[in-house]
Amino acid sequence: MRNSRRYNTVRRVLLGSTAAAIGAVGLMMPMQTTAQTATVAPIAWTQPANLADLIEVVSPAVVKITATHSGKTAENIPQNMLPDNLPEGPMGEMFKRFFDEQQGGPKQFRNAQPTQALGSGFVIDEDGIIVTNNHVVEGADKLSVTLKDGREFDATLLGTDPKTDLAVLKIDAGGKLPSVKWGNSDKLRVGDPVFAVGAPFGLSGSVTSGIVSARGRDIGAGPYDDFIQVDAPINKGNSGGPLFDAQGNVVGVNTAIYSPSGGSVGIGFSIPADLAKSIVSEIAANGQVERGWLGVSIQNVTNDIAESLGLDKAKGVIVDSVQDNSPAQQAGVKSGDVIIGFGDTEIGDVGDLTLAVADAEIGKNTEMKVYRGGKTVVLEPKIAKLKTDGTKVASSDMSPDINMGSLGLALQAEGDSVIVMAVEPDSGAASVGLKEGDIIVSINQKPVNSLADVNAVIDDATEAGRPSVLVQIERDGNRRFVAIPFSEKG
Repeated sequence: MRNSRRYNTVRRVLLGSTAAAIGAVGLMMPMQTTAQTATVAPIAWTQPANLADLIEVVSPAVVKITATHSGKTAENIPQNMLPDNLPEGPMGEMFKRFFDEQQGGPKQFRNAQPTQALGSGFVIDEDGIIVTNNHVVEGADKLSVTLKDGREFDATLLGTDPKTDLAVLKIDAGGKLPSVKWGNSDKLRVGDPVFAVGAPFGLSGSVTSGIVSARGRDIGAGPYDDFIQVDAPINKGNSGGPLFDAQGNVVGVNTAIYSPSGGSVGIGFSIPADLAKSIVSEIAANGQVERGWLGVSIQNVTNDIAESLGLDKAKGVIVDSVQDNSPAQQAGVKSGDVIIGFGDTEIGDVGDLTLAVADAEIGKNTEMKVYRGGKTVVLEPKIAKLKTDGTKVASSDMSPDINMGSLGLALQAEGDSVIVMAVEPDSGAASVGLKEGDIIVSINQKPVNSLADVNAVIDDATEAGRPSVLVQIERDGNRRFVAIPFSEKG
């Protein structure tokens, strides 16, 4: 069962964003794919005697990823705040960050040069299939992969899944590559030894070790949070790299850290292998991920709710409402039902049901157990495909999108409802306490039933020069109004 405690105060740092400016020479000399075609022998899975031997076995499959982003011209930035003679290299970058802070946040400089974001990844198939994080490759114009032996190859992006922050690349190395295997993350216990291999700050082949600190962490990154927390030091650039167990199997994909300063303090988060491997497989095969949809608004069963319903303990999720024409409605689900089982999964909290429904086979009737009127009732909803058109992940480094990013929210339309899927830390929405799962009822007293409605109202408010919008939200069956200020970095 997942640990359903919320960690809304966690400052989540995406790791794959180590940036370096490309000099003028680099602009005149485009990155070339190495023509070498030598084949490296696949990994032989003989259990090494110690950690050093194990690292020698698995590290050839860990790669550095370089994502190149084209430069953009800034607009409406005071000329006197943008010196034309900034020095090259680290010193110039320091001055740029200083001027960013003086202007209230990161902004593109005029005549900005292309930048490179560095991250990590690992070969999961010897034919060149590579796993990394979505935030490492998001928005990149060019992707390249550097192997341990120094060879560099252009990479093709097969697809991404922003909801779990996973991406899959492919390279043609002219032969078979060393690859690693997925492990069983469900068998991990708190205290088990783990180690990470990656390219923090571009330093390829860096290894750190530690233990599993916690399981089932929900850090507000998205609707499918189920992170493994580790104390192995990981830093920017480790993003997308593998977390190994003591047998050299990949049990996680390193994704984020908690850090007051931006550096490692021994609290890192990895996507569990048992979640990642099915998503990676689907992206590699189809270029995208299809998820199931049930069509209910739910909340956790508290001790008070359990006592009032006659349950022996607080377990399952209670249905607040059922969407019209949804699989749940067609199966006979009612408001007040407590969902305690879905397929082969025992439902302990909202996260359990969210993951189970997402993984359910679309178009198939799935057995679902609900507690109703003191009895257990078995229903069989026919799971539909979750529609995600227009959904965006709130992020300060996304291309500007005032309709979503200005409030610091990732929104998703489900039926006639607009649901908050994620809240960006330090955003206007976070400052007034919005949470994942909140339903947006109206904005500036205008009802919203779709993302288009949200876009239209916020566009009007922006054009009118308003500093905030009045949003009515529904949470746990209760409605209230909050004034959300526009985020400067939106």
